[in-house]
Amino acid sequence: MIKKLFTPKNLRNLVIIMVVVGVLFLAISGYLTPIFSFSVSPFISAQSWLSQRYLAFSDFFNSPRDMATLRSENARLENEVAMLQSEIVALQENLAQSDILYTLLDFARTNPEHEYVAATVIGREVTPYLQYIIIDKGSNDGLRHGMPVVTQQGLVGRIDALISNAARIQLITDANSTVNVKLQTAGVEGLVRGSVTGEITLDMVPVDTEVQIGDVLMTSGLGGTYPPNIFVGQILTMQSKQNVLFQTGSIQPVVDFTNLSAVLVITNFDSVDISPLVP
Repeated sequence: MIKKLFTPKNLRNLVIIMVVVGVLFLAISGYLTPIFSFSVSPFISAQSWLSQRYLAFSDFFNSPRDMATLRSENARLENEVAMLQSEIVALQENLAQSDILYTLLDFARTNPEHEYVAATVIGREVTPYLQYIIIDKGSNDGLRHGMPVVTQQGLVGRIDALISNAARIQLITDANSTVNVKLQTAGVEGLVRGSVTGEITLDMVPVDTEVQIGDVLMTSGLGGTYPPNIFVGQILTMQSKQNVLFQTGSIQPVVDFTNLSAVLVITNFDSVDISPLVP
């Protein structure tokens, strides 16, 4: 019986079991970790090297196609960005134009003594010799020669020429423009003239009148070219010379002529040319 237990086969199995148990014990105890690391490290390094070579090989053949795809996608995105930027600019312009038109409408509502036609500025002729703008309304819209043109700020000018669907406006800054005005504080009348430089000046103010800097000028209604009580500008400076009857001064207009985009034409005012009656 004992001989059967200690046969070579059983002894071999027992030795194998003891070796396995011993190895497991050493592994669990951490004694075999350096040996495993040392033996496995070459295989890990080899695997990493092979992986890097494979990725480089794959990128070599796939990168041209990927670059072409990226360039195409980049071009598409750039086009979309350009289109969105154009839409933003257009929306901003439309919003600004809507704000201007709303302001003009509000002005017309608060000044019901006049009838108005709103128009958009579509052209400019601003040179040392001419100070004009072109609007997109004409005789088909009921406009006539000589009608005054204003904004919510004040006086712009008057219609100088027109066709069926457009009109030319002579600005009060034009060298051939004259506007009869009244000084609001001083209570006297004067004459505002344009110039070749686009500046406007005040003339024909009696020399004995005490004029305040900053006094407001409004149309007087004299001369038959403009209705009364439209803002024109403010006095910046005044000067008088000896042995003259009138003072002169420089005027700051209330209208920003460089940024005009929309105006109102007063349609219920008929200008009168009284020059043949002036002695």
